[in-house]
Amino acid sequence: MESQDHHEAPLAEYQVTSYLRANPQFFEHHTSLLAELYLPSPHGQGTISLAERQQLAQRDRIRVMDAKLAQLMKYGEENDAIGEKVHRLSLGLLATEQVAVLVSLLEHSLREDFQVPYVSLRLWAQPRDENNGGLPAFAKVDQEVQRWAQGLATPYCGNHPGMPLQGWFGAEARPAAFALMALKAESVFGVLALASDDEKRFYPDMGTLYLKRIGELVSAALLRHIVV
Repeated sequence: MESQDHHEAPLAEYQVTSYLRANPQFFEHHTSLLAELYLPSPHGQGTISLAERQQLAQRDRIRVMDAKLAQLMKYGEENDAIGEKVHRLSLGLLATEQVAVLVSLLEHSLREDFQVPYVSLRLWAQPRDENNGGLPAFAKVDQEVQRWAQGLATPYCGNHPGMPLQGWFGAEARPAAFALMALKAESVFGVLALASDDEKRFYPDMGTLYLKRIGELVSAALLRHIVV
């Protein structure tokens, strides 16, 4: 008999569940039953009515939705702040007439507005003004780096870019995380490299939308200063 009851119980539960799903008006016709049904309390010992259980479940859902909404609002505010910084950088890049000023403005914006401690710009295109050839941005770039950048379809973010960056951020710098953007027109002509001592600042799965936009802005701003 115990074995038979063991098999019949799940079947009975299934039949009740199927019936209630097929007849959602059941409790409308038996409203008094709602007050007679008691369930274990989800917040401790004892039992509560079905109506109270539904109210608690609804409150829990509202609490979860409020938390998600607050998180979305926080992300929205953060994106607005980043968007404003990118816009300010864009205006600065458009206003510069000299490549040395452009590089200085770019480095200052990324360090002060975006809190990126290490910034390096490397270009292997020829400067339109020969007097700019001595700028650090036009220092010779290893062929390995150039080949690697050619295949960079989206910004790289991570701890080990796997290419020689010695001296790009200063002789004493030992950054732990990197974000690298290829600068390009019809072809790649340089790299914008950002780095941080915080190994979690740039990581492989992070969003790269604003990094991509900054790379595109810098590429466009540089085109009037170089020969590609």
